Amino acid sequence: MTAGTAAPSTTASASLEPLASLADASTRHALGPLHFLAIGGGATPESTEVSLEQDIALVEQTLPAPGAVLFAGGSGSESVRELDPNAGGDPVLLALGDLFNPRQGRRSRYRPSRFASERATVDSVEARLGEALSKGDGPLLVYVAAHGDQGTTPRDNSIALWGGQSLTVKDVAEIHERHKRALRLVATSCFSGGFAELAFQHADEHAGPSRVARCGLFAGTWDRETSGCDANPDRRAQESYGLHFIHALGKTDKVGHPLPLDALDYDHDGKVGLLDAHTRARIASVSFDVPTTTSERWLRSVEHGKAPIDRKILPEDLAVVDQLGKALGLTDEVAVERKWKAVEHQLDELNDVLDDAEDDLDARTASLTSALLERWPMLDDAYNPDFGGTFTKNRDAIAQILESSVDATAHREAEGAVDAADARVAEAEVVEARVLRLRLAYETLHKASALLHRGGSAADYYRSLLECERAPP
Repeated sequence: MTAGTAAPSTTASASLEPLASLADASTRHALGPLHFLAIGGGATPESTEVSLEQDIALVEQTLPAPGAVLFAGGSGSESVRELDPNAGGDPVLLALGDLFNPRQGRRSRYRPSRFASERATVDSVEARLGEALSKGDGPLLVYVAAHGDQGTTPRDNSIALWGGQSLTVKDVAEIHERHKRALRLVATSCFSGGFAELAFQHADEHAGPSRVARCGLFAGTWDRETSGCDANPDRRAQESYGLHFIHALGKTDKVGHPLPLDALDYDHDGKVGLLDAHTRARIASVSFDVPTTTSERWLRSVEHGKAPIDRKILPEDLAVVDQLGKALGLTDEVAVERKWKAVEHQLDELNDVLDDAEDDLDARTASLTSALLERWPMLDDAYNPDFGGTFTKNRDAIAQILESSVDATAHREAEGAVDAADARVAEAEVVEARVLRLRLAYETLHKASALLHRGGSAADYYRSLLECERAPP
């Protein structure tokens, strides 16, 4: 879930003043320590798609209280964007907007969120997180459904918060290391795997294992985008890691149908833990997400070899290999590698076709915009004081160029070619991601077998991360 480049975060020593003005917020379910903190939304209303609201609402319903929710602009703010295919407006004016200033929110409606929440600004999130970590003995569960940005290194990755500022991996590490309370982080944002650096002290691989107890589960690796930002409110049309993860914690499939415990309890401890839900998402999600965890990050940092797979050590990855492999018809490593090479080659070819289609569309767009601007130079600026009068006086002539000219016909054909090529790429990206999940599961099994058989402090820390990730919410 991408977002525009955000400004640097304020320091983690933010004042607790933002909380004072929210003392009566209904998200304060109890005076005692919070069990969970749910953070969501985008930096603006346009980037706060309804699916993010739906995910946070489900988190609040599923996780044990007490908890607090920080979402977009907070209660009362018209922060949530829903797709409105029947939105009114002058079709000629809308066509001009799509040509000169395309934006995803134009055919949308906005409304307040359907739950009580505080504003998810960087100041309020940092203050809330610090306050929650300063109280309580049990681990604090933080769930993030937001947009993310990729930094220069994984520890520079960030989540975009309301108002355009961001919270980086380094920020979270700094805040947590001032306290002793254990932290478990679940993040569904693009590039969320950067938060797997929390396995290390100061989120720095060279500083060794974290000295405060923490772990995390993430929708994607540090360098990949994730799905889950959908303005369509129909949950049946959505498909993402977060949707499957939250429903799995509630022992249902993605549309809410009950699932038996043995379909979700991959480690056979009689409960559905966080890693169980994570595993369910890896298997069931038909999306381009490639989930990861802190334990996987630590494993790849300390184990550079491999060993024959010990089927007794990682039941979750075995489930991915067995169940996802069966679903994809890839029942061994040789088949997975062969499929991986084939889909990578296919993606390269499809992206070349898409690049060519986009180049052609750029050329057709330039021709069409030139045909309009050479007659009405202000049409690309709706804020120009002459725009309104010019549009009203010449609407029919503008419509004729947009609808019937040779340039318009060529532009529509180029748009159709881009849409078709983009759909083929998107379909292939889902296949690529699911094959990559299998490929990484095999790699994890080989590396974990080597590390755990060798033993030592690195293996002990790996086990502690797994224990943290496997715990129920």
